[in-house]
Amino acid sequence: MARHAAPRTSRRSALLKAGLTVTAAGAALVGAGAGAQAAAPVPLPVDSLTQTDAGAAGAGALSGVGHALGPLTRLQLDPLANTGVDPLDNGVGTQVADFKPLGTNLVTDHVTKGGAVADLPVVGPLSQGLLP
Repeated sequence: MARHAAPRTSRRSALLKAGLTVTAAGAALVGAGAGAQAAAPVPLPVDSLTQTDAGAAGAGALSGVGHALGPLTRLQLDPLANTGVDPLDNGVGTQVADFKPLGTNLVTDHVTKGGAVADLPVVGPLSQGLLP
């Protein structure tokens, strides 16, 4: 055991010395860069910071919201759609005399057939019109 301990110790000390040398060199470079940066201060353009274009800011905010929410309008609303275990895939219907049958499937089919927000009758066109 004692025979193998000596190479490990010398290897560790060599790695430790190399690591400390690299660390010292990095600190010297960072210190030199900070000194050079502090030597030449750059004045800030105060005039351009105090003027705000509200129209451009609002357009940028709406554009960002549109790009963030756009993919969400195309996600499937019902994860169990088109499966045999979908609890939302049920409906009630009736027919009076010779009139056309009326049921709740007219409203729920968009969701139970795998539709997204963009496919809904009222909300879909609104979401497509507001979002780019």
